[in-house]
Amino acid sequence: MTVSSGIAPRVVAISSMDVYRAWGVLVQSEPGPLEPLPIVEESPVRSNRQLYPPETVKMLQSVFTWVDEHYDKIAVEEAVLNSSEVKGVVLRLPMVYGPGDRLHRFFPLLKRFADGRSSILLADDLAAWRGPRGYVENVARAIALAAASERAAGVYNVCEEPTLSELEWQKRIAIKAQWPGTFVVLPREQTPKHLLQPGNAAQHVVVSSQRIRTELRYKELVDLDEAIHRTIAWEQSNPPGVINPQQFDYKAEDAALAGRGLARSHIKRQRFAP
Repeated sequence: MTVSSGIAPRVVAISSMDVYRAWGVLVQSEPGPLEPLPIVEESPVRSNRQLYPPETVKMLQSVFTWVDEHYDKIAVEEAVLNSSEVKGVVLRLPMVYGPGDRLHRFFPLLKRFADGRSSILLADDLAAWRGPRGYVENVARAIALAAASERAAGVYNVCEEPTLSELEWQKRIAIKAQWPGTFVVLPREQTPKHLLQPGNAAQHVVVSSQRIRTELRYKELVDLDEAIHRTIAWEQSNPPGVINPQQFDYKAEDAALAGRGLARSHIKRQRFAP
């Protein structure tokens, strides 16, 4: 911020929605009751600055070279917003998907499609969970608007609306991928361990993006179906270099299906890369 003084009228900082207390409740780093919804820019941020455990930070460091052991976006936001010399703008981003996604968020689902799985299993708590998402080109549009608009000030949430549940989201991907199988929602205690997500899924993270839409006239340039289509195409051409086989314990998944009286039918395998 000191360097920017006298050079730029404002600084646009890229943050994320994991600064909110709701995200801390989700990952169980934040004590207390569930956070009310929807999340708006004035919603409380986390009191615990250490959001992720050391093993998660180490995983993130293997993907994003800028992450260090003191990873804390809240401190960055405070420095940007509290400057007396330069106007600060903060964009809180959602889970960003699309071409270039280093976390390959679509890959586990698309691999199951390509491997001929006839059923996709979800724990009931994860199936119902709702969290913020944004397609990479649309998010880039929001950043450009904040950089170019003299009206931009303060904090803006950026995300798609409405917020789909995880089950609804995966079904949208399946439709665009033309996968003919079915989704099976299981009680958490009957779900194979490798499919369970840690944390408190009772804390949804439904976020309002109305401020940036109203003040900066933001709107998505790429609609949801096209965004999913483009992401599928990119993932199929750019699978991750390292695949964790523990993510794909099909024997355990078949056993869970058999325990529910559901037979494993065959779907023709596809090549993952075109």
